[in-house]
Amino acid sequence: MSLANNIEFLRRLPKLNGFNGLGDIGRNLRPPADSPLLETVDFGSNPGALRMFSFVPDHRQAVPALVVVLHGCGQTAAGYDLGAGWSTLAKHYGFALLMPQQQSSNNGNGCFNWFNPEDTARDSGEACSIRQMIARMELDVGIDGRRVFVTGLSAGGAMTSVMLATYPELFAGGAIIAGLPFGVATNMREALSGMYQSPSRPAGELGDLVRNASNHQGPWPKLSVWHGSADRTVNPANADEIVKQWLDVHQLPSAPMSEAEVDGYPRQIWWNADGETTVESYTITNMAHGTPLGIGDNDERYGAQGAFLIEAGISSSYHIANFFGLTEWIRQPAKEVPKAAAKETAKAAVKTIPAAEGTTDLTRALWPMTTLGRRPEPASAAPPKRAGIDVSAVITRALTAAGLMK
Repeated sequence: MSLANNIEFLRRLPKLNGFNGLGDIGRNLRPPADSPLLETVDFGSNPGALRMFSFVPDHRQAVPALVVVLHGCGQTAAGYDLGAGWSTLAKHYGFALLMPQQQSSNNGNGCFNWFNPEDTARDSGEACSIRQMIARMELDVGIDGRRVFVTGLSAGGAMTSVMLATYPELFAGGAIIAGLPFGVATNMREALSGMYQSPSRPAGELGDLVRNASNHQGPWPKLSVWHGSADRTVNPANADEIVKQWLDVHQLPSAPMSEAEVDGYPRQIWWNADGETTVESYTITNMAHGTPLGIGDNDERYGAQGAFLIEAGISSSYHIANFFGLTEWIRQPAKEVPKAAAKETAKAAVKTIPAAEGTTDLTRALWPMTTLGRRPEPASAAPPKRAGIDVSAVITRALTAAGLMK
């Protein structure tokens, strides 16, 4: 099933007066029986009428990061998790996972409504429902509010664009697979045009769509973009438009700062003034519409082939997790620590926690109802000074991108 089929279905829906079942439309919407995802029913007003699924590994970081994963059309949260391998990654690296799921009552093909204005505005519809789910994860799990990320495929990729634009203060980064830029469609005609033709727009116009979606003034989330060059469902030119949009938001030049091959595929990279990778783009040559699968740098395979889940020799899920900075923590077997040593370790840990990270139970309870984003620094704190560019770091990144360093 594709975004095009979904839009055509919505266009014809008023004519289907006798339609009383989904038939073949919902045939892929049954979740796998052995999914580790758990459903949470009560997470807020849920104006978008979505379902909330999550996975929190038993062995995890003390204050885990959160990755929000948005499935594509004709998929379920559990089905996409099985295919893309996100819960396996979460087990290996100790982060939490949130996987919203569309309902057939909202969209016959199970697509997120990325082109409906009522679902793509801040504090409205499906975008607001996903925000409320993140707030519930903060209450239940105690996630690190400064390490929340979002990724998605196809309609989920387009919805990832929506979340990054409407709640930029909430996310440290995002990854869009075979998606579209934010704000290029507000109705079905524009959605079809964007999918098939992807009209080129000025960078400033695209950037303004993001800047005008909220009152946020920065910093902005970093972004990874993935697209198959043989995609006939969502025009690959959309990847260029997404990159163009976020380069303008980050005020970065259009020319890539580095180009290299990763697992045989071209990758373009842009850095900020501190030498940190801010925008990257992967072109998966000769790949159709879907999420590319393969083996990660740790020689582990993540995911399994299926509809829109394509063996390509590169694990997008692993590389996206690495781009988010989530692949450094590795679960270690528990060791018995002498009580005296444990006390000293606890004292040292308390001393090294920055004051801005400490919260009371009341603060944690109120946070989802107030800021719903990375917690602001105390009002009395002076704004941080921007560091000069680290030449050594830039050289190291260039060598790494070129495959000359590990």
